[in-house]
Amino acid sequence: MKTIRIRKFTMLSLFIILFFPWVFYVGGHFVETNSFHLGVATHSKTTQIVAGITGLLLAFLIVAYAMRRYILIPLEKMSQCARQIAEGDLDIQIPHSRISEIAEVHNGFNIMVDSLKKSFQKQVELEDERRFVIAAVAHDLRTPLFALRGYLDGLEQGIADSPEKRAKYLAVCKEKSVQLDRLVEDLFTFAKTEYQEMILSENMIDLSLVLKNSIQSLSPQAEQKDIYIIADHLTSHCNIKGDSHLLERAINNLIDNAVRHTPRRGKIFINYDRDETCVIFTIQDTGEGFSAEDLQKGFEPLYRGEASRNRSTGGAGLGLTISQRIIRQHGGELVVENHPEGGAFLKGWIPIVVPNA
Repeated sequence: MKTIRIRKFTMLSLFIILFFPWVFYVGGHFVETNSFHLGVATHSKTTQIVAGITGLLLAFLIVAYAMRRYILIPLEKMSQCARQIAEGDLDIQIPHSRISEIAEVHNGFNIMVDSLKKSFQKQVELEDERRFVIAAVAHDLRTPLFALRGYLDGLEQGIADSPEKRAKYLAVCKEKSVQLDRLVEDLFTFAKTEYQEMILSENMIDLSLVLKNSIQSLSPQAEQKDIYIIADHLTSHCNIKGDSHLLERAINNLIDNAVRHTPRRGKIFINYDRDETCVIFTIQDTGEGFSAEDLQKGFEPLYRGEASRNRSTGGAGLGLTISQRIIRQHGGELVVENHPEGGAFLKGWIPIVVPNA
């Protein structure tokens, strides 16, 4: 639709108001004198005056109609739509206008409404996800809690009547308490990353040290399964800007995931390298790898694949989600795939800090 500026519309309106009375006056003079020459004398100016007033009224009617159709009605409708939006009703229709300024506001309203619809849809999805997370985590917390209560009741009632049974019961209680602690910690970290409330402590850190600390903390679990962790190229320094605690948490999740899904006497390969803009790290295990569904849904909250990648391995289904969000908050990305030689393959990268020349 072709539009005009409000200034041009005003000029046209003034032109019509001035032009129509003159034309009608000249027409009335012609009716009286049969001549367009205004110098011809007439007995009375009544006809010309009536014609001029008629032209003026007609001009006002035309200008008023145009103003109401192209200015007043769209503005009134926009005011009504604004009240509808305030009440949460986004199903609105704003009439078009040939005035450029109003047409721009009309387009702005449409863009705002589209953005609000997307925002509300995202909010609904987040709310559904939040309810799902609460229900799933409540289920995961209930299982070790019931087991812990059962073993504690057994100790209290004297069912464990020998040192060996008591030691076994206490070991199970300790295992369940560790599992509960991990579930609560995962839920807490997930909630903070989900709602972007996590405040990053942006310091200069060496990613190689973060990887070394994570490997060191997960080595005991790997040794229990006779798994070899092979780390290459961790001697070179690579400075990045971020939170060492959060990054170590992300790397711990990835290595822990590899340890839990690698069979006994398997291997885990950890490597990292850098280019001009970012540092790249990879973690590869010798387990069964990801299924096609795992590759699509691996980063969804609380998703656990079938077979070995399920609750029996102790995971809450939040590890990969938390790791990806932490790395994204540091300006990087994390992807999962299967290695051509077998096993899961995780690759991540984080921007490096380039020293000033």
